[in-house]
Amino acid sequence: MEFELDEDQQLLRRTVRETVAKVRGRPGEQQWSTYQRLGWLEAPPLELVLILEELGYVADPTPFLATATWFAPLTGRLPAGSGTAVFDGTGRYVLDADRADEVALLTPDGVVVVPGAELAARRVPVLDPTLHLAEVEAGAALAEGVPELALTGLAATAVGACRRILDLALDHVGQRVQFGRPLGSFQAVKHKAADMHVAIERARALTHFSALTIAEDDPRRTRAAHMAKAAAGECQRLVFRHGLQLFGAMGFTWENELQYHLKRAQACDLLLGTASAHRKALLAS
Repeated sequence: MEFELDEDQQLLRRTVRETVAKVRGRPGEQQWSTYQRLGWLEAPPLELVLILEELGYVADPTPFLATATWFAPLTGRLPAGSGTAVFDGTGRYVLDADRADEVALLTPDGVVVVPGAELAARRVPVLDPTLHLAEVEAGAALAEGVPELALTGLAATAVGACRRILDLALDHVGQRVQFGRPLGSFQAVKHKAADMHVAIERARALTHFSALTIAEDDPRRTRAAHMAKAAAGECQRLVFRHGLQLFGAMGFTWENELQYHLKRAQACDLLLGTASAHRKALLAS
């Protein structure tokens, strides 16, 4: 299967990349309002994946991911403000539940939408300090049925975070000198960078395929979503390990940007099932 982005999709990716670079560093509310005003939440699946990858690249602090890929697929509409959803049957580690204007609850009788202010949601500390995760007490029976777009969105975000880790590592090894030579000139370093690149491209391809199956309502959409989430999880593990090793201990200090992207990539793997869980789901399907 050959797949390339058309001119409009390439233009969208460039536009998103430029816009995100401009608003990065502003308060999260301003970034969120910019994304809403530009209509990014209304993008179809493949275009949405392109947007999410760029947002993952900058460890986006807004509720865009939960609104576009958790709330919208369950309700068939966008929320009044920001939204999220509870669909794993437990109400634990719900993305942005502590600040969502509307929350979609998946129950045995269907989807119920309630105002966020009416739910008891308590934010819980997680390894990524910029990520909002909360425990929700819904007061009603919950069902389990994760939308394919939620898995694909997390995979796309992880791919973006891994891209940023690779870029930061390449910049570092290109400047750092050891034994009178740039660190990046050593063969072992080149091999690690190449392995990171291959893993990212593989995960990206499967994420795009998953988005295409969702857009076409292809019967393979569930398997494709599991494949994308598994590939992104395996990618982040390799990129995390190699990226941190190429940077050294400084990569995990608060002064270094790398640690934010390492944590965002790992959080995307842990949410809604790790790579191994989705591999098992593929075997069972």
